[in-house]
Amino acid sequence: MKKRSAKALIALAASVVMLAGCGTTTADPETPAQTTETETADATAEDSKEETAAVTEEETDSRSDEERAKEVADLIDAIYVQQWTEETDDLCAQARAAWDALTDEQKEMVEGEDADPDYFGRDTGDASADDPLNSDDIGENEILVVSFGTSFNDSRAQDISSIEKAIAAANPDWSVRRAFTAQIIINHVLARDGEKIDNVDQALQRAVDNGVKNLVLQPTHLMHGAEYDEIIDALDGYRDKFETVAVAEPLLGEVGSDATVINDDKKAVAEAVVAEALAEAGYKTTDEAAEDGTAFVLMGHGTAHTAKVSYSQMATQMDKLGYKNVFVGTVEGEPEETACEVIIDAAKEAGYTRIVLRPLMVVAGDHANNDMAGDDEDSWKSMFEASGAFESIECQIAGLGRIESVKEQYVAHTADAIAALGDISASAAADSKSALADGTYPAFFTTDSSMFHVSEALDDLGELTVKNGEMTIHVSLESKNIVNLFPGTADDAQKAGAKLLEPVTDTVKFDDGTTEDVYGFDVPVPALDKEFDLALVGTKGVWYDHKVKVTLAG
Repeated sequence: MKKRSAKALIALAASVVMLAGCGTTTADPETPAQTTETETADATAEDSKEETAAVTEEETDSRSDEERAKEVADLIDAIYVQQWTEETDDLCAQARAAWDALTDEQKEMVEGEDADPDYFGRDTGDASADDPLNSDDIGENEILVVSFGTSFNDSRAQDISSIEKAIAAANPDWSVRRAFTAQIIINHVLARDGEKIDNVDQALQRAVDNGVKNLVLQPTHLMHGAEYDEIIDALDGYRDKFETVAVAEPLLGEVGSDATVINDDKKAVAEAVVAEALAEAGYKTTDEAAEDGTAFVLMGHGTAHTAKVSYSQMATQMDKLGYKNVFVGTVEGEPEETACEVIIDAAKEAGYTRIVLRPLMVVAGDHANNDMAGDDEDSWKSMFEASGAFESIECQIAGLGRIESVKEQYVAHTADAIAALGDISASAAADSKSALADGTYPAFFTTDSSMFHVSEALDDLGELTVKNGEMTIHVSLESKNIVNLFPGTADDAQKAGAKLLEPVTDTVKFDDGTTEDVYGFDVPVPALDKEFDLALVGTKGVWYDHKVKVTLAG
């Protein structure tokens, strides 16, 4: 049975006292004596209605503490989702309003599938220090910086925003905007701080609505993993809405095939994060730290994606740099050799007595503060302590995004993507030549093989024919050894129903006046100045793959 609040009980008591006084007349020199019995009854009834309404309202608000807390928990769980809907923003506002209506004691009772008091209650810094970069008036050129995101305000400003600012400073002719891939984080920041951050679809649509022509997408993600794939999938739905689009490399560059494959990007990140870790710990070199019994454990996120080999490659890179006391682990324990238990055993076996934990993540957010440095028994700090093998465990909570050389690396990746846009524009200009008027034009036919080319008598030239927007080049080869061509791959050429290009006999004339009969082919040209597949088969019946390109002469 619900209990009435103290205020409701006081209001009810007042009405009872008032009603008990009805019918008793007391002389009052200030009050006219002509008040009728009917008027008194009407006034009493009206007062009673008002008091009853007040009691009803109080009773409605007198839900138990548990019920009030559960309402907030349910609303948090409702917005703790990765899919945005038209109701999401309103639910975020409702969740905040419901939280603000709780007492401190009730807030401590908030508990749900994903909800807890820290969702609204934890102090993660000043949200106003961060710029969500969600304004319009973008212009024709945009760099969209896409991050996973973090609800930790200080980390968002120091790690993500600092990367965005570095890219903006290096590219004053471009507008920099932001998108997060984690809708859960977007909702958290909106509900708690009122800061609206675009998801990828919203940011891309904003670019379209603003008339952006040239788009560069710069992921701040560590690698070509699942999040990166999701970005590309989203972008594919918008590519045709821009004149040119380029995607820059994530921080660690190309993934590579196995644990031995490293590159300059991985080397630069390894050197940068270790240098920062050493400086904060008070050492000049890893050798000096090792002599002091100190090992550094860099904790990444981990993934089931094939890109997880990147963590193994980073471990290889540490070894190549001579960082024997630097270990690479992951929260998810994928790859298996990066699991916390494995790293603990490796550090213990190597004889290190002091451990410095630091995130191998762009942002020092929830994973760094909780999974690495938290006080729960399953945090890395707690697990290292519980092993009993080490004298001290120190946590450095700092993301890669605040390291100057890392920011410079992102700037360089963005610059490469902008340069690629120039290549795309040049290619598009070349494609425009395919809109040539109907007729014939001299054109160069170049290939990737010295064994497959136009007759030397013709200096690599063929005759390009344009008819109704379709292009075909006639080429006279050096002999009759190539008996068929196929516009595509060798595998496709051997499939049932493949339409092979049949030869005709051409006579070519050399400078000395001699002539030779060779095979000639009419080859479809999909675009000028772009390589395309053209397979061939010789007299021995073996198909070979080749790349060719057609360029207008002059």
